Amino acid sequence: MPLLPRRTPSARRTALAACCVLLLAWPFYLSAFWLQTGLFAMTAVIAAIGLNLLSGTAGQLSLGHAFFVAVGAYGYTWLAGDDGRSGTHELTGLGLNPMVAFLAAIVLAGAAGTVFSPLSGRLRGMYLGVATLALVFIGQHVMLNASSVTGGFNGRSVPPMEIFGMAFDDSTVWMVLGVPLGGLERLWYFGLFLVGVACLLARNLLLGRPGHALGALRDSEVAAAVMGVPATRMRAAAFTVSAMYAGTAGALLALVYQRIVPDTFGLALSIDLLAMIVIGGLGSVAGAVVGAVFVSVLPQLLTHYADQLPLVVPPGAGGDGLGAAEAARYLYGLVLVLTLLFAPGGLARLEVPAPPWWRTRRSFRNT
Repeated sequence: MPLLPRRTPSARRTALAACCVLLLAWPFYLSAFWLQTGLFAMTAVIAAIGLNLLSGTAGQLSLGHAFFVAVGAYGYTWLAGDDGRSGTHELTGLGLNPMVAFLAAIVLAGAAGTVFSPLSGRLRGMYLGVATLALVFIGQHVMLNASSVTGGFNGRSVPPMEIFGMAFDDSTVWMVLGVPLGGLERLWYFGLFLVGVACLLARNLLLGRPGHALGALRDSEVAAAVMGVPATRMRAAAFTVSAMYAGTAGALLALVYQRIVPDTFGLALSIDLLAMIVIGGLGSVAGAVVGAVFVSVLPQLLTHYADQLPLVVPPGAGGDGLGAAEAARYLYGLVLVLTLLFAPGGLARLEVPAPPWWRTRRSFRNT
């Protein structure tokens, strides 16, 4: 079956530039719902890229990345927050500058990954998956009982981001080209910046010596050892870097939610992250992006259009039918099975038939 030819570098740059222009213009035209949906997708993209570095490139299974997302979210909230009260709980906070707190939350998530990295460097496959699964339950226990930091079951409000005195909230509204840009719009551009940095760093890592070493470990530990790759140290480093990606996603997610609760960071989040990288494509930055956007946007769309879809009921409505979140899990579960059966490389590596006009053009060029 004829396939689309590989895109030239100039075509890829043109497509990337067009995508960047579209994303930059998005806040000027779309409503708050679409902005929030896009921000949720950005947090998922960052976390999925980090998990793909660990599972797709290094071949290490992790079921506990929701824990590191929680460390980033609560780390930022506690570091940037002040002493206060949430319900029946007295809250503590360091009151740091939000930008400093954001960076410190990433470091804190990386430190948590480093503490766990000796185990991740020695365990493989299902054994590591079970070990990381324990992190989720430990994290839930800590989040529910460390009430002075987390607010307990009721959660805690998240301080807004602030950069050079500019707060990312609705206390001030900018007028740009006649369009008001509030806190959500400014947070959109901050999220875009984080996604760009995350993609660039991951791409450089995969194309550099660390990426080749991790790929060699995934394919054959014996062959990697012959080439002088330190298996334990490389796996531990991959786990730490992946945890820092998850912490970045968690801190951004906290800013989007504006209030975080422990239920957000349960086992379901870890399963969603694994589904993202499998659906999108293991070992690929583009695959992580595609899978993360698909899995994170689907429940938002089903919730928004629930009253127009069959078998799906709006949130809080009675009657027979599936909730939006439940329907989304069924749908992307089906896509996951179909991907494993018919596109093991993931959606990012799907090859589509070339249209007749493209085949004619290509034949003309080759003559």
